[in-house]
Amino acid sequence: MTRLRRFGVALLLVALLVPATFVALAQWRERAVAADAAPRTGRFVVAGDVRLFLQEAGPSDGPLVLFVHGTGAWSETWRATLSALAGAGFHAVALDLPPFGYSERPTEPRYAKPEQAARIVGVLDALGASSAVLVGHSFGGGPTVEAAMQRPERVRALVLVDAALGIVATGDAGNAPPAPPALVRAVLAVRPLRTSLVAAFLTNPSFTRRLLQGFIADPAAATDARVAIYQRPLTVRGTTTAVAAWLPELVAPPVASRSESAAAYAALTMPVVAIWGDRDTVTPLAQGEQLVRLVPHGRLEVMAGVGHIPQIEDPDAFNALLTRTLTSLR
Repeated sequence: MTRLRRFGVALLLVALLVPATFVALAQWRERAVAADAAPRTGRFVVAGDVRLFLQEAGPSDGPLVLFVHGTGAWSETWRATLSALAGAGFHAVALDLPPFGYSERPTEPRYAKPEQAARIVGVLDALGASSAVLVGHSFGGGPTVEAAMQRPERVRALVLVDAALGIVATGDAGNAPPAPPALVRAVLAVRPLRTSLVAAFLTNPSFTRRLLQGFIADPAAATDARVAIYQRPLTVRGTTTAVAAWLPELVAPPVASRSESAAAYAALTMPVVAIWGDRDTVTPLAQGEQLVRLVPHGRLEVMAGVGHIPQIEDPDAFNALLTRTLTSLR
């Protein structure tokens, strides 16, 4: 065998074995049962087709504020905000939106924004709440807006934090969005490739800090304590498989949702407040400016010096701003 051929065989073996190693490590790590591993500070409720994990703070008879996290996060990432709102008399509730955190994953990979929205509304039903203020962050903003579009009478106001909505100026909901590059489509179409990619990066605890730092303006905000919070649910059984099943909805959803159509926002007649970091490079400030122009009653609050996750980059300023905002909406 020539040296070049030996090199090619070695390269092929590395290409096959390295992804397999990440998947094997994920399977070894993900052995916890969600119901046993979930923090005792929360509880499970039936919300539509799954059991969702919730964490709550504040008086049960206070105005309800429901928090929806973004990619890779879970209810505990809102802890400081829940505590701040509880102190102001609000009933603050954060949920784990599947496939993240400790919530049950659907039997089939049903992660489209309207399906996630139905689960958010299901939480209101489980809490016996007629309405609430919904707070959605990043990719969680899409399902949050969809919930308001599905059941506007259940949503007193929307607060969207650096929301990743993917709004397009033309086209009706239901039309296929622009196709991603061919290489991306090829990876998404092959489940083992997709799973290997997720195991290597999204659910790999060794990569959590670097991933978090890619979303924030100051890398120092990715402290050991914060990184540990994001890592906690990565031991839950089946996490990598579930996130791999969800990944196409993030990268290349097969059908556009109503929340991606600019024309649909005129129907959101409740107050809509956009809170945005001025150094956000994931969903730049221009997207927040576009959002408040599209709704009848929109307001933009800009936070200086922070990026895509203001609630962990400057929690004191974020919590004070959100408390003022919600108090004014009362």
